[in-house]
Amino acid sequence: MDLTNSKWRKSSRSGSSGGNCVEVADNLPGVVAVRDSKDPFGPVLAFDPTTWRSFVGFAKRA
Repeated sequence: MDLTNSKWRKSSRSGSSGGNCVEVADNLPGVVAVRDSKDPFGPVLAFDPTTWRSFVGFAKRA
């Protein structure tokens, strides 16, 4: 997966203390990429947009 043009953003729920944060890149065609903000060169999880929307919807209700 080519992430060269990814535009990463932190969760709006992330605090300013640099704790456990995730970053999301949703500007790529057909994929939403997620990574740990503390390890920007580490592993990336990839989801199709429908699955990602379902996950975020579930997380908002939890």
